[in-house]
Amino acid sequence: MKLIRMLGRSIRDAIKSVIRNFSLSLASISCITITLIIVSVALIASFNVQNFTEAIEKDMTIVVFLDNDAKEEDVKTIEKAIKAIPNVEKYTYQTKQEVKEKMQEESEVFNAVLDNWEEQDSPLKDTFQVKVKEVTAIRNTAEKIEKIDKVSIVRYGEGMVDKMVTAFSSIQKLTYGIVIALIIVTVFLIINTIKLTISARKREIGIMRLVGASNLTIKIPFIIEGMILGIFGSIIPVIVTTYGYLAFYKHFDGYLYSKLVQLIKPEPFIYQASLIVIGIGILVGMIGSASAVRRYLKI
Repeated sequence: MKLIRMLGRSIRDAIKSVIRNFSLSLASISCITITLIIVSVALIASFNVQNFTEAIEKDMTIVVFLDNDAKEEDVKTIEKAIKAIPNVEKYTYQTKQEVKEKMQEESEVFNAVLDNWEEQDSPLKDTFQVKVKEVTAIRNTAEKIEKIDKVSIVRYGEGMVDKMVTAFSSIQKLTYGIVIALIIVTVFLIINTIKLTISARKREIGIMRLVGASNLTIKIPFIIEGMILGIFGSIIPVIVTTYGYLAFYKHFDGYLYSKLVQLIKPEPFIYQASLIVIGIGILVGMIGSASAVRRYLKI
């Protein structure tokens, strides 16, 4: 009961402090708002880059073409060799006839052309389609498969895939770095802004110390004040995140440049991103306030 009363009193004092020191509170809120808008943009970019990378990994396939003279026992030997490669997740085998039928189903042009080809005249080959566990090691996996006897050609979109994976990985690391750097900068700015508020109230803190108030009793209202500033500071970033991403998604019809690079669907992503932004705002405000008040509590 005593804890509840202390918490209620701390919340009341924190709200009063925000109102009483409105100009300084507004400066803190503005600082949080501007930084969280940039953080939210960086988060959206980071999550979408991760989505692009996962989509590439999901759809990435190594196509293994076999020699025309490969017999049934050769196919079994190749299958065992592919299965033994650590990075191989799964694979499927298609005869040249199955490849032909699939191509005819997918295109009327292919259907018209391939319909007149006899099996002995067909340039198509028996194939294995291989999915990998780690797309970053796809080149190494393809090279191992290519060395297997009776394997003719191995293709996985080399060159383009390597560049895309490297680019997406670099962008993702960069956005994570930006988010972390912005959070650190925000905490530093909040500490210095709230220090001004607390400095103006150091006499009040001194009196509380003289009447026997514990460090925790003094610190809690300031921490709650920081939490309130963080909540107010995250309101505009949440609005920008929600409506901005919805507009962005609709403008580009859900993908960038090609349907390979698809954006994350707005729902429930915008709600998750908004919660993260609010959480960062609250955390930053609380850490900033706690750090700023600590210097005045040293004996």
